Amino acid sequence: MAGGLAALLDDIAALAKLAAASVDDVGAAAGRASAKAAGVVIDDTAVTPRYVHGFTPDRELPIIRRIAVGSLRNKLLFILPAALLLSQFLPWLLTPILMVGGAYLSYEGAEKIWELVSGHAKEHTSTPVAAQGADTEKTMVGGAIRTDFILSAEIMVIALNEVADEPLVSRAVILAVVALAITVLVYGVVALIVKMDDIGLHLAGRSNAAAAATGRVLVRAMPKVLSVLSTVGIVAMLWVGGHILLSGVDTLGWHVPMDLLHHLEDAVHHVPGVGGLLAWLVDTLGSALVGLVVGAVLVGLLHLVPRRKQAAAAH
Repeated sequence: MAGGLAALLDDIAALAKLAAASVDDVGAAAGRASAKAAGVVIDDTAVTPRYVHGFTPDRELPIIRRIAVGSLRNKLLFILPAALLLSQFLPWLLTPILMVGGAYLSYEGAEKIWELVSGHAKEHTSTPVAAQGADTEKTMVGGAIRTDFILSAEIMVIALNEVADEPLVSRAVILAVVALAITVLVYGVVALIVKMDDIGLHLAGRSNAAAAATGRVLVRAMPKVLSVLSTVGIVAMLWVGGHILLSGVDTLGWHVPMDLLHHLEDAVHHVPGVGGLLAWLVDTLGSALVGLVVGAVLVGLLHLVPRRKQAAAAH
């Protein structure tokens, strides 16, 4: 009896070690997958703060929470099952679907630039966002979640590619871990960014001179930081959208655009001291340029052409 119990305990210990090893493997794989998606995570973090710009401070965190919940729902309920099914049964469809998302991001970025250049942005912001009511908040949250869907899909597909050799169940668990970790990271950082001015106000009221000085610097700096992040968010949409399109056409067999970009990267990569940075800049600017061109074409098709038809009909 004692021997049987000892054997049973040994079996339980062996199973526990196996389970622990599996958890370690999942954690390591999730870490590798998340690292590969780091560039898109940065873009996601840069894009989101512009959606809370103009709202009263008491609405900022609730809006971020709504976007974060929508993002997690996108990842777990829609993107993860779809990615797993497609990777299992129709892997060739992943690239075209991603390219549609890249085109949408390019359109979003180019449309923002068009609004700034044409003056339409001023028309939209003539009334303060905080005074436009709940419908405006709902529209902004919806737009943020739609944009996040594309970025989340890119993150999840990058992560999926890193663990493509894992069994189906392991892939599902790893992607779920990545989805949760990335969402917490991105929207935790976004919340910290948009509330930094409130932190500055709190510090400015402290009796400690150093803390008060730091608080005043934060209060003065944060509007500029948010403005810069808004611009970075636009550039990020063009960058990520263009990169998705370049990678897509390369995967589908048209290698010329990506080969040209790699050739330009190689040309500057060996510059002493700054070669790595220059290569990154070439890749980023090249991808953003592709995104801008594709986005501008889509903006023209979806905005300018219908307006001309309406103007012609009016005459």
